[in-house]
Formats: sequence, structure tokens, C-alpha cells
Amino acid sequence: MEKIVIPVGGMVCGHCEIAVQDAVRKLPGIGKVKASKRKKEAAVDYDPAQVTPEQIKKAISDTGYEVAE
Repeated sequence: MEKIVIPVGGMVCGHCEIAVQDAVRKLPGIGKVKASKRKKEAAVDYDPAQVTPEQIKKAISDTGYEVAE
């Protein structure tokens, strides 16, 4: 497993954190996911053989949140 921390904008409540976490967890090869509205980020443990950082970022942006580069 590798870890990536992705800056995420637009999370304002606990529901937002859950929405981001749920979107990422649906991808293959995802371990632990922790979204934080306070830190404005999502920390993701993932298997690079099954999923790419770009796919993780796309899942977050498709949910309606802004992914900063």
C-alpha cells in the first residue's frame, strides 16, 4: 500500500467528508480513507497495482468537490 494526501476543497460538514470517503472506497485497491474538512484534504492508502492517484482524484471531483493540484 502507498499513501497519498489529496487537497480537497468544498467540504464544509461531516456529510461532505463521508461523501468523499464513500466515493474513494468504491474504487478497487483502496485501503484506509480519511477525509478532513478542517485540513481540507483526503488521506488515502491505495494499491498502485489496482488504482492510480488520477483515478482517486477523479472519483473525488466526480462527487462534486474541488481537487487541488
